[in-house]
Amino acid sequence: MPKSEIHPTWFSNAPVLSEGKTLCSIGSTKPQLQVDVWLGNHPFYTNSQTLVDSEGRVDRFMKKYGLQTKDN
Repeated sequence: MPKSEIHPTWFSNAPVLSEGKTLCSIGSTKPQLQVDVWLGNHPFYTNSQTLVDSEGRVDRFMKKYGLQTKDN
């Protein structure tokens, strides 16, 4: 039997919350867990990830400094 004065209180059914919604319940030393990012709202898993388009950066540089490209 663990000593009660040295071990934290164990909550066997602590809810995990994100944006006010309960995601699941797990065992924890905290009565409630709050997460900001999880599988349901992460851009990689929800296909809302945007790719950074760097096309045209060289052309903008050349135009900015008045330089010629190989095509011109």
